[in-house]
Amino acid sequence: MNRRRSGPEDSNGRAQCMANVERTSFSVSPALLSRFDEVVRRMGYGDRSAALQVAMRNFVTEYTWTAEKGKAGVGAILFTYSHRPHGLRGALIEVQHEYRDIVNSATHIHLDESRCLEIVSVRGQTARIQELARRLMKTRGVTQLKLSVVDI
Repeated sequence: MNRRRSGPEDSNGRAQCMANVERTSFSVSPALLSRFDEVVRRMGYGDRSAALQVAMRNFVTEYTWTAEKGKAGVGAILFTYSHRPHGLRGALIEVQHEYRDIVNSATHIHLDESRCLEIVSVRGQTARIQELARRLMKTRGVTQLKLSVVDI
């Protein structure tokens, strides 16, 4: 990888001004680059660099969350479940109440006659948030779960 450092970054890894950037190059398959360029275009980014910076920040944040257990952060736990199993809704609420020190709010959305989406807003120690996500995912009837985090 070729790199030329031009200046400092802020605490989130963003260049402090356009003149303060580091140029780099890397290899990627033509198929992946084509798919990436299509997404960049559809999302309205002016160029690849802006999209790559967002992707890199997200990658670093996700790694930090999984590797650094003592860090505090904020995020959302999104999960889907079937509301048919008797007592499932109560069990999900009970688990959330056990973590009320990190649960800020919850939003319940009806997807169709049998499926629901729950969005749980969380703030606290990463290890505790990950523990809550694991507990919710293990609850019988939960079909999919995604933990989404942002750096604070």
